[in-house]
Parts: sequence; C-alpha cells; structure tokens
Amino acid sequence: MNHFRLLATGAMLIFALICPAQQTAGGPADPGKQHEQSAADAHLRALSERLELSADQQVKIKPLLEQMLAASEKIRQDDSLSSEARQEKQKTLHEKADKQVRKFLNEEQKRKLDQLEQEPHPGMHGN
Repeated sequence: MNHFRLLATGAMLIFALICPAQQTAGGPADPGKQHEQSAADAHLRALSERLELSADQQVKIKPLLEQMLAASEKIRQDDSLSSEARQEKQKTLHEKADKQVRKFLNEEQKRKLDQLEQEPHPGMHGN
C-alpha cells in the first residue's frame, strides 16, 4: 500500500507539472527555469487549495517543490538510465520530497495529503 501511495504521489506531482507547462507561453531567457517555477507555482496552488496551506507554509514548501521538479527533469532527460532505473530514481526523489513537505504540515493536512495521494490521477496511467 505504501508503494502505491508513493506512485500516486509521483503521479500527482508529474500531473501538476504537465498541466501548467502546456498552458505556459512566452519566451524567457531560461525556459527550463521558467517552466520549473511555473510548475512549482501551479503545484503549490493545488496543494494550497486542497490542504489549506498558510502563507508561511507556502513560502517554506515552494523551494522544495522547485528543487524536486528540477531534479525530476534531470532524471527524465538522463538517457543513460534504463526505464527501471529512471523509475526508481523518481520514486526515491518523490519519497524525499514527500517527507520534506510533511515537516511543514499539521496533522489534519497530513491526513488530507494521504487522502489526496490515494485518489486516482487521470491521464497518468501508462506514462
């Protein structure tokens, strides 16, 4: 069950990355950095709405999301990794991010996050 929760968390995080990336327009000097920031902002908004994060929590969690997204992109682009190795690295990354984010949540928010991680994430199966 814990493995499923981690996969669901990963799917949720990836889904949060994909949606805003498809909507982002413009030509920044560093599109990769812009993408990570907009994806982190979108994911933070989603978490804030669902978990009712305070402004202080948002300030603390945003850098964690940005770091996780940057590392996730590097893993995704690493052609030297097999599919299995890439999945394992992503899983480890998501576990670490989940633990870090939970440090800033109260017990009710942790319960809500547990429920959120149990929800199916449409469009993520088979990706």
